[in-house]
Amino acid sequence: MNVLIIGSGGREHALAWKLKQSPLLGKLHCIPGSAAIAELAACPPVRQDDQDGVYGYCAAQGVDLVVVGPEAPLAKGLSDFLTAKGLKVFGPSRRGAMLEASKQFAKEFMDRNEIPTAEFTVFYSAAFAREKIAANRKYPVVIKADGLAAGKGVRICRDEAEALAAVEDFMEKRVFGFSGSKVVMEEFLAGKEASVMALTDGESALLLPVSRDHKRLLDGGEGPNTGGMGAVCPVDLAEEDMAVIRTQVIQRFLSGLAKERIGFRGVIYAGVMLTADGPKVLEFNVRFGDPETQAVLPVIKSDLLPVLAACADGKLSGRELELLDGVCVSVVAAAAGYPEAPEKGRPITGLYERTPGVTVFHAGTEKKEDAWFTAGGRVLAVSAVGMDADEAREKAYAALAAIKFEGMQYRKDIGQ
Repeated sequence: MNVLIIGSGGREHALAWKLKQSPLLGKLHCIPGSAAIAELAACPPVRQDDQDGVYGYCAAQGVDLVVVGPEAPLAKGLSDFLTAKGLKVFGPSRRGAMLEASKQFAKEFMDRNEIPTAEFTVFYSAAFAREKIAANRKYPVVIKADGLAAGKGVRICRDEAEALAAVEDFMEKRVFGFSGSKVVMEEFLAGKEASVMALTDGESALLLPVSRDHKRLLDGGEGPNTGGMGAVCPVDLAEEDMAVIRTQVIQRFLSGLAKERIGFRGVIYAGVMLTADGPKVLEFNVRFGDPETQAVLPVIKSDLLPVLAACADGKLSGRELELLDGVCVSVVAAAAGYPEAPEKGRPITGLYERTPGVTVFHAGTEKKEDAWFTAGGRVLAVSAVGMDADEAREKAYAALAAIKFEGMQYRKDIGQ
């Protein structure tokens, strides 16, 4: 089976690494890919937003399955376009992608389908937002840019001043462009967070092992929000919480797809807060989480390729995944200045000085001749598998200690 992955980051590197292990794989391709992914797959000079170019390449190379990594191509309808051309695609329709591309759409979908979530209000103008914030007496609150913002369009506001500043940044300064044309204000949910991902063909769902992402830049959950500084998998949840997630989140999500005729063959990611009142969904993503994927895939023992193909075929029912007996801890190394203004072009050393059971996934790197350099905010993720979290952490941080670049920053408490 010839497979094309869409994307170029750490998540796509992890997907390429996992799919490369499949005995069913013919040739692996990736658009646009990266220097690191090019060690596993053919990476042609085609843009991922060039839908005709992507299809032309698939037709020329005999691609049997397209696996879409990032959310942006899905929101622009790549899955619909390729499916209409007769290709099998792992990735939801454009309407399905709205569950991530619009916070308002997602919240209203949850509301209609009785999926537990935080109470919310949508603001269409900065003036109306300021008026409602002035009348609010309960803090903290959460302010979210409606559209895609690379995981950074969420502010937890501790008081009125911070809420007003978020509205100004999102709606007036447009720090995230058109994504801030509307904002959603939600009640703040307290508790522990869990990343719940499920593969689905739109009718059946197969839960992946639950993971936990560490969003804040600094140890102890301090500092600014980021795209994710590391993850641990699996995370054991109480059976009563898992029962709610299965029945009130995943099953009601599938029922909502059917009722609203939303095409969805791919992965649904529910960011869940385990509150005193039970699990509640913070947000939906319509693709594999990043960096959760770098922690989840290493603990999956089964061949992933036939399961992804079954999703694209609408034949997921009855499929199962075998897991390794162990835990994976994945630690992100970020560039100096991340997340506001990451520094690029710094030489990286020590990438190949690592131990068995440790994998380095490249997120923001480039290769010049035989040397590696930083090329993004989150530069790489070091993922290690151990019998328990302590062993996995020890292996991950030992491997990370050998890797160096100027200004490298990473959390010391991933998986604790």
